[in-house]
Amino acid sequence: MQTDFFIDLLHHVKEFEDSDACKPNSSVEDFRVWMNDKKYADESPTKLFKNENHKVSFTENEICKQVLLLGRYSKLLIRKGLGEFPELANEEFTYLYRLKDEPFLTKIQLIEKNGHEKQTGTQIIKRLLEAGFLEEKNDEDDKRSKRLNLTAKGEEIFHASVSNVNITSKILSGKLDDTEKAEFLKILKKLNEFHSHIYADYKSADIDMIVKVFG
Repeated sequence: MQTDFFIDLLHHVKEFEDSDACKPNSSVEDFRVWMNDKKYADESPTKLFKNENHKVSFTENEICKQVLLLGRYSKLLIRKGLGEFPELANEEFTYLYRLKDEPFLTKIQLIEKNGHEKQTGTQIIKRLLEAGFLEEKNDEDDKRSKRLNLTAKGEEIFHASVSNVNITSKILSGKLDDTEKAEFLKILKKLNEFHSHIYADYKSADIDMIVKVFG
């Protein structure tokens, strides 16, 4: 392997160390994520397709890129923020918090309210049941269905993790002032309402059908 490779790598490490992404306890995984996001952020849709004769909507593609990046940053921050609660650090905490807000949902209702595929949501619920945070009860109106609720242990971990989630949410909101937060939230809700309709009614449709209906 050429020496230039290691010199180039050290330059990237130095750039990472000088960035806001580098923390005292940063790991190789943090560096990898930073490298990946840096490369992704440097590539605009116009640059990617300029030699391919493709029509590109810069604004819409940039929205897509920024949403994807924000999702990645969010996941990394949530894992850090919920480091004391590894059982919740993936997507489990959203299920726990949803049930705290809306008790006795069915499995399907809980999965759909979190916008997941059935298989993914089922695995999350299974982990929460095995951890003793959730309990199942027969539906009084439909004996074939079961309702979910927090156990005493689930209530305990909910209250214990609230401050961590609040801190994580505050950091995720960045340096936006109160007016910007309110406007950003309004836009996010509008965008999510649009996509929740697609999720609910066109989950099995292909992209051509979605474009035909919503494009």
